[in-house]
Amino acid sequence: MEIRETAEALERRLLSERAAFSGETRGRQRPEAPCAIRTAFQRDRDRILHCSSFRRLKHKTQVFLSPAGDHYRTRLTHTLEVSQIARTIARALRLNEDLTEAVALGHDLGHTPFGHAGERALQQVLPGGFFHYAQSLRVVDRLEKNGAGLNLTAETRDGIERHTGGADAFTLEGQIVRLADKIAYINHDIDDAQHAGILREEDIPAELRAALGTAKSRRINRLVLSCVAASAEGAVIRLGTAEQAAFDALHGFMFAQVYTNPICKSEEGKAIDMIVFLYQYFTAESNRLPEEYRRICETEGCARAAADYIAGMTDRFAVQTFEQCFIPHIWTRI
Repeated sequence: MEIRETAEALERRLLSERAAFSGETRGRQRPEAPCAIRTAFQRDRDRILHCSSFRRLKHKTQVFLSPAGDHYRTRLTHTLEVSQIARTIARALRLNEDLTEAVALGHDLGHTPFGHAGERALQQVLPGGFFHYAQSLRVVDRLEKNGAGLNLTAETRDGIERHTGGADAFTLEGQIVRLADKIAYINHDIDDAQHAGILREEDIPAELRAALGTAKSRRINRLVLSCVAASAEGAVIRLGTAEQAAFDALHGFMFAQVYTNPICKSEEGKAIDMIVFLYQYFTAESNRLPEEYRRICETEGCARAAADYIAGMTDRFAVQTFEQCFIPHIWTRI
């Protein structure tokens, strides 16, 4: 028996009957021979971890645009925190950790530079709108590996696409990532806001601190325990009623105090303008797009190609590209 087959048999013995089993995947977009060692979901995880879009997450904004300090989250550190929380929940519920990790690592691959500000900019100009979760799926299906895509399983692809908004993922593992994403970003955004000096722990309403905890680790632990208890049976991953109400109130507090805080968002208007200018430039000057995006121009139009190119940029590469396109270069005599 191959190592992979042994791993698949272990899943059957150890995991809950509600788990997604790698030996019963709904398959890939293109058939391929199975690996002798890794299960289908392990291969998905590895392909995401080694792809170029994943590496670029380290220089993409989470909340604070291009922060100068070393301790602020980036899109990459957010992704790793989501993965850790999601795997903890999956293990406690005896669900498939490999699938959970693959979805978690891939869920934000399509995020724009400058976080949600960049997403809003492309939503304004791209016909049909722009949504980072749909772009994440497009990255793994269409853009990675010079247009070949990563050829992931249906379970991983569905979890990536449905990690925010709309219908739930069809696997519990995908649903876990959707909740873990929320748990992670609320708590690390509080932490980052405290580092930035715009929020103190005692500013959080007393009733929310009493309900969820008075520190990041305590809040995460409380929410994870609530999820495990509330999701022990059935086909839905959720929080307990009391914790969900407190979490919703905490999100409302963060929206008012941080996500719309003019101190945090003072540079967002510039970032939005920059993205819009780049989009207009590359749709008009499509010959200046890299070759792989010029091929997209031919099949799907230059608007789509420009959005794909810009969405894949890091914060600093977007700034550098903007300067090259719009800022006059100093002339020197040769």
